Amino acid sequence: MATKAESTRERLLAAAKKLVMSKGFAGTSIDDVLRETGLTKGAFFHYFKSKADMAKQLMKWYAEGDMNMFRTFLARAEAAHDDPMDQLMQFLTDFETYLCDPDHPPRGCMYALYTYEDDHFENSVKDFVAETLQIWTAMYIRKFQEVIDLYPPARPVTAKRLAEMIVSVIEGGLILERAYQNRGMTARQSEQFREYLELLFPTASARRAA
Repeated sequence: MATKAESTRERLLAAAKKLVMSKGFAGTSIDDVLRETGLTKGAFFHYFKSKADMAKQLMKWYAEGDMNMFRTFLARAEAAHDDPMDQLMQFLTDFETYLCDPDHPPRGCMYALYTYEDDHFENSVKDFVAETLQIWTAMYIRKFQEVIDLYPPARPVTAKRLAEMIVSVIEGGLILERAYQNRGMTARQSEQFREYLELLFPTASARRAA
Protein backbone atom coordinates (compact mmCIF):
# COMPACT_ATOMS: atom_id res chain seq x y z
CA MET A 1 0.00 0.00 0.00
CA ALA A 2 2.81 2.37 0.93
CA THR A 3 4.61 1.51 -2.32
CA LYS A 4 1.50 2.31 -4.36
CA ALA A 5 1.06 5.60 -2.51
CA GLU A 6 4.67 6.57 -3.11
CA SER A 7 4.31 5.64 -6.78
CA THR A 8 1.28 7.92 -7.11
CA ARG A 9 3.10 10.77 -5.41
CA GLU A 10 6.08 10.31 -7.72
CA ARG A 11 3.78 10.31 -10.76
CA LEU A 12 2.44 13.68 -9.65
CA LEU A 13 5.91 15.07 -8.95
CA ALA A 14 7.33 13.76 -12.25
CA ALA A 15 4.45 15.36 -14.14
CA ALA A 16 4.87 18.61 -12.22
CA LYS A 17 8.60 18.62 -12.99
CA LYS A 18 7.99 18.13 -16.71
CA LEU A 19 5.39 20.92 -16.81
CA VAL A 20 7.30 23.36 -14.61
CA MET A 21 10.48 22.90 -16.64
CA SER A 22 8.48 23.60 -19.80
CA LYS A 23 6.04 26.31 -18.69
CA GLY A 24 7.50 27.68 -15.48
CA PHE A 25 5.89 27.44 -12.06
CA ALA A 26 3.53 30.37 -12.58
CA GLY A 27 2.37 28.88 -15.90
CA THR A 28 1.65 25.44 -14.42
CA SER A 29 -1.69 24.81 -12.75
CA ILE A 30 -2.97 21.95 -10.64
CA ASP A 31 -5.32 21.08 -13.50
CA ASP A 32 -2.30 20.81 -15.82
CA VAL A 33 -0.72 18.26 -13.50
CA LEU A 34 -3.97 16.30 -13.28
CA ARG A 35 -4.37 16.22 -17.06
CA GLU A 36 -0.79 15.02 -17.41
CA THR A 37 -1.28 12.17 -14.93
CA GLY A 38 -4.96 11.33 -15.42
CA LEU A 39 -5.45 11.55 -11.64
CA THR A 40 -8.16 13.33 -9.70
CA LYS A 41 -8.07 16.42 -7.51
CA GLY A 42 -8.72 14.13 -4.58
CA ALA A 43 -5.50 12.28 -5.36
CA PHE A 44 -3.60 15.55 -5.68
CA PHE A 45 -4.81 16.95 -2.37
CA HIS A 46 -4.11 13.66 -0.64
CA TYR A 47 -0.39 14.35 -1.18
CA PHE A 48 -0.19 18.14 -1.40
CA LYS A 49 -1.98 20.78 0.64
CA SER A 50 -1.75 23.32 -2.17
CA LYS A 51 0.18 24.26 -5.27
CA ALA A 52 2.75 25.94 -3.00
CA ASP A 53 3.14 22.72 -1.02
CA MET A 54 3.62 20.82 -4.29
CA ALA A 55 6.37 23.31 -5.23
CA LYS A 56 8.15 22.70 -1.93
CA GLN A 57 7.94 18.92 -2.23
CA LEU A 58 8.93 19.06 -5.90
CA MET A 59 12.12 20.95 -5.14
CA LYS A 60 13.06 18.56 -2.33
CA TRP A 61 12.35 15.54 -4.54
CA TYR A 62 14.37 17.03 -7.42
CA ALA A 63 17.27 17.97 -5.15
CA GLU A 64 17.34 14.54 -3.52
CA GLY A 65 17.68 12.91 -6.92
CA ASP A 66 20.42 15.32 -7.92
CA MET A 67 22.43 14.85 -4.73
CA ASN A 68 22.14 11.07 -4.92
CA MET A 69 23.45 11.21 -8.49
CA PHE A 70 26.41 13.43 -7.57
CA ARG A 71 27.29 11.30 -4.54
CA THR A 72 27.17 8.19 -6.71
CA PHE A 73 29.45 9.77 -9.33
CA LEU A 74 31.89 10.92 -6.66
CA ALA A 75 31.96 7.58 -4.84
CA ARG A 76 32.56 5.77 -8.15
CA ALA A 77 35.43 8.10 -9.06
CA GLU A 78 37.05 7.76 -5.64
CA ALA A 79 36.76 3.97 -5.78
CA ALA A 80 38.34 3.86 -9.24
CA HIS A 81 41.34 6.14 -8.59
CA ASP A 82 43.77 6.99 -5.79
CA ASP A 83 44.88 10.34 -7.23
CA PRO A 84 42.52 13.27 -6.51
CA MET A 85 43.06 14.77 -9.97
CA ASP A 86 42.00 11.52 -11.61
CA GLN A 87 39.01 11.36 -9.28
CA LEU A 88 38.01 14.91 -10.14
CA MET A 89 38.34 14.36 -13.88
CA GLN A 90 36.20 11.22 -13.77
CA PHE A 91 33.62 13.00 -11.59
CA LEU A 92 33.33 15.74 -14.20
CA THR A 93 33.35 13.32 -17.13
CA ASP A 94 30.61 11.13 -15.65
CA PHE A 95 28.41 14.19 -15.23
CA GLU A 96 29.08 15.20 -18.84
CA THR A 97 27.97 11.74 -19.96
CA TYR A 98 24.77 12.18 -17.99
CA LEU A 99 24.17 15.58 -19.60
CA CYS A 100 24.52 14.04 -23.07
CA ASP A 101 22.15 11.13 -22.44
CA PRO A 102 19.93 11.10 -25.58
CA ASP A 103 17.11 9.34 -23.70
CA HIS A 104 16.94 11.93 -20.93
CA PRO A 105 18.24 15.26 -22.27
CA PRO A 106 18.28 18.09 -19.71
CA ARG A 107 15.44 20.58 -19.98
CA GLY A 108 17.17 23.25 -17.95
CA CYS A 109 17.71 23.54 -14.22
CA MET A 110 15.05 23.54 -11.55
CA TYR A 111 17.29 25.57 -9.24
CA ALA A 112 17.56 28.36 -11.81
CA LEU A 113 13.84 28.25 -12.49
CA TYR A 114 12.96 28.56 -8.81
CA THR A 115 15.45 31.39 -8.42
CA TYR A 116 13.95 33.33 -11.34
CA GLU A 117 10.41 32.85 -10.02
CA ASP A 118 11.26 33.29 -6.35
CA ASP A 119 8.32 35.64 -5.75
CA HIS A 120 6.08 32.57 -5.90
CA PHE A 121 7.86 30.66 -3.13
CA GLU A 122 8.16 30.83 0.64
CA ASN A 123 11.47 31.84 2.17
CA SER A 124 11.98 28.25 3.34
CA VAL A 125 11.95 27.07 -0.28
CA LYS A 126 14.37 29.81 -1.36
CA ASP A 127 16.67 28.88 1.52
CA PHE A 128 16.49 25.20 0.55
CA VAL A 129 17.54 25.99 -3.02
CA ALA A 130 20.53 28.00 -1.75
CA GLU A 131 21.51 25.26 0.71
CA THR A 132 21.29 22.57 -1.98
CA LEU A 133 23.57 24.54 -4.31
CA GLN A 134 25.98 25.05 -1.41
CA ILE A 135 26.07 21.29 -0.74
CA TRP A 136 26.80 20.64 -4.41
CA THR A 137 29.52 23.31 -4.39
CA ALA A 138 31.02 21.82 -1.22
CA MET A 139 31.57 18.50 -3.02
CA TYR A 140 33.70 20.31 -5.58
CA ILE A 141 35.49 22.36 -2.92
CA ARG A 142 36.66 19.18 -1.19
CA LYS A 143 38.00 17.65 -4.40
CA PHE A 144 39.68 20.84 -5.59
CA GLN A 145 41.35 21.30 -2.22
CA GLU A 146 42.75 17.78 -2.39
CA VAL A 147 44.17 18.55 -5.85
CA ILE A 148 45.65 21.90 -4.73
CA ASP A 149 47.27 20.25 -1.70
CA LEU A 150 49.01 17.72 -3.93
CA TYR A 151 49.65 19.79 -7.07
CA PRO A 152 50.48 23.50 -6.63
CA PRO A 153 48.51 25.50 -9.23
CA ALA A 154 50.26 27.53 -11.90
CA ARG A 155 48.20 30.60 -10.91
CA PRO A 156 46.87 31.68 -7.50
CA VAL A 157 43.47 30.08 -6.99
CA THR A 158 41.32 28.68 -4.20
CA ALA A 159 39.22 25.54 -4.08
CA LYS A 160 36.13 27.63 -3.36
CA ARG A 161 36.60 29.80 -6.45
CA LEU A 162 37.14 26.78 -8.68
CA ALA A 163 34.04 25.12 -7.23
CA GLU A 164 31.96 28.26 -7.77
CA MET A 165 33.31 28.46 -11.30
CA ILE A 166 32.28 24.95 -12.35
CA VAL A 167 28.83 25.31 -10.78
CA SER A 168 28.43 28.61 -12.66
CA VAL A 169 29.61 26.98 -15.89
CA ILE A 170 27.05 24.19 -15.54
CA GLU A 171 24.15 26.40 -14.51
CA GLY A 172 24.94 28.94 -17.24
CA GLY A 173 25.41 26.18 -19.78
CA LEU A 174 21.97 24.75 -19.02
CA ILE A 175 20.37 28.15 -19.54
CA LEU A 176 22.17 28.73 -22.87
CA GLU A 177 21.53 25.16 -23.99
CA ARG A 178 17.81 25.70 -23.60
CA ALA A 179 17.84 29.21 -25.11
CA TYR A 180 19.82 28.09 -28.18
CA GLN A 181 18.19 24.64 -28.41
CA ASN A 182 21.76 23.38 -28.58
CA ARG A 183 21.94 19.98 -26.92
CA GLY A 184 25.32 19.11 -25.45
CA MET A 185 26.42 22.69 -24.87
CA THR A 186 26.68 22.27 -21.08
CA ALA A 187 28.81 19.16 -21.45
CA ARG A 188 31.12 20.95 -23.90
CA GLN A 189 31.60 23.81 -21.44
CA SER A 190 32.42 21.32 -18.70
CA GLU A 191 34.95 19.71 -21.04
CA GLN A 192 36.46 23.15 -21.65
CA PHE A 193 36.72 23.60 -17.89
CA ARG A 194 38.61 20.31 -17.62
CA GLU A 195 41.07 21.58 -20.23
CA TYR A 196 41.53 24.71 -18.11
CA LEU A 197 42.34 22.48 -15.13
CA GLU A 198 45.01 20.72 -17.18
CA LEU A 199 46.69 24.11 -17.71
CA LEU A 200 46.19 25.20 -14.11
CA PHE A 201 47.77 22.03 -12.72
CA PRO A 202 50.64 21.21 -15.14
CA THR A 203 52.33 18.78 -12.76
CA ALA A 204 49.16 16.73 -12.54
CA SER A 205 48.73 16.95 -16.31
CA ALA A 206 52.30 15.73 -16.91
CA ARG A 207 51.70 12.77 -14.59
CA ARG A 208 48.45 11.88 -16.37
CA ALA A 209 50.15 12.11 -19.78
CA ALA A 210 53.08 9.91 -18.72
